Amino acid sequence: MKEHGFNIRVYGLLLDEGSVLVSDEFQLGVKMTKFPGGGLHYGEGTRECLQRECSEEMGQKVTVLDHFYTTDYFQPTRFLPVQMQLISIYYFIAAEKPYRFRISAKKFDFPDLVEGALSFRWINLDTLTPRDMTLPVDKKVAELLKRLI
Repeated sequence: MKEHGFNIRVYGLLLDEGSVLVSDEFQLGVKMTKFPGGGLHYGEGTRECLQRECSEEMGQKVTVLDHFYTTDYFQPTRFLPVQMQLISIYYFIAAEKPYRFRISAKKFDFPDLVEGALSFRWINLDTLTPRDMTLPVDKKVAELLKRLI
């Protein structure tokens, strides 16, 4: 019998002036728009993971605020070669201004499609739709964020 495990991901929702920050990335050969964050390492807490991920991706220290959402349905992982159940955890985060990361107005604003390329941009919460996001759980979170406004 094949063993199954869990893939735990932790994401940050940075809100500013009616917009939410998203990350446009090229990972595993796929262009994707997602919320900033990533995979939990063994021995990390979820808040510690999010702080590390934001530091690595954004070059910015963040404060992890309130929990927003944790996957409450079965979602298989999409990009791993083994079958695993995805658990995604979302927190609101805050960061000191001025922001240290470059913010673009253009989607996928990086020069080459090289593994790990990323750029950041704001999406206004008034216009945010699940279609703006690539990953299934991010689509759900976008829908839930819309209910806040």
